[in-house]
Amino acid sequence: MNYYKEIKNILISNEAYKQVKDYYKNRNDLMSYYNVGKLLIEAQGGESRAKYGDNLIKEYSKKLTKELGKGYTSSELKRMRQFYLFQKGAPLEHQLTWSHYKILIPLKNINKINYYINKCIKYNLSKRKLIELIKSKEYERLSDKTKNKLINKEKVNIEDNLLNPIIISTNNIDVDIFNEKILKELILNNISDFMDQLGNGYSFIKDEYPILIGDRYNYIDLLLFNYIYNCFIVIELKVTELKKEHIGQIQTYMHYIDQNIKSIYQDNTIGIIICKKDNKFVMEYCSDERVLRTAYQLN
Repeated sequence: MNYYKEIKNILISNEAYKQVKDYYKNRNDLMSYYNVGKLLIEAQGGESRAKYGDNLIKEYSKKLTKELGKGYTSSELKRMRQFYLFQKGAPLEHQLTWSHYKILIPLKNINKINYYINKCIKYNLSKRKLIELIKSKEYERLSDKTKNKLINKEKVNIEDNLLNPIIISTNNIDVDIFNEKILKELILNNISDFMDQLGNGYSFIKDEYPILIGDRYNYIDLLLFNYIYNCFIVIELKVTELKKEHIGQIQTYMHYIDQNIKSIYQDNTIGIIICKKDNKFVMEYCSDERVLRTAYQLN
């Protein structure tokens, strides 16, 4: 078989397809590059020898660039080869574009790649948003327990989607005078991004939510609602290490919401303490599974 001729014909056909079949061109792109990757592997003598076939790829790249124009660099052909090796035996996800795959393939870790593929499909993420998630190390901020659940395709709960740490942009403020009020304002400045880092299904209700306990008002830092888990979420912000009194405080607020705000059709309130530093020893003695915690990191 003349592998170069076969590869060239596939790419010529794909270029022509792009001009007349816009609706299906993404699918054709992926199938074309998958088939090119397959032929490159075969031309190099199989998968075991593929990594030694860079000279052949350089040769093909020069010829393709000369005959078809730019867009077929050695790096691009290597991505097609990687794409075939990654995708072999699995159905192509046509919701993703070739641009998405070019970002994902270099990650190498198959579980990480699958995590971001599922995120892109579920939330229709753009290439730019995908890059932002990868740069923020979203996958690395999941707990090992959550990663194992995702690998085994087990059901995840609200605490499983909680990232640790939560990344909060300082907007170049003077962190020497940092306090809980400033932390809250930074979160409110980008509340959508903050809720995304908590997980899925969050909506904002109010900050400094007032509750009357006895004859004194107390104020919940942030009150959210999660429509997936059908419950209120109490958020308390702490610029110190997690302390046992923080747990008692948030439990009081959670019980108040349960008794005075939530309806009988809603599940019990969940509390999330966001602190400067975690303290696993304190959490060991917290028997309330509805109390969650994570740390924040200023960026």
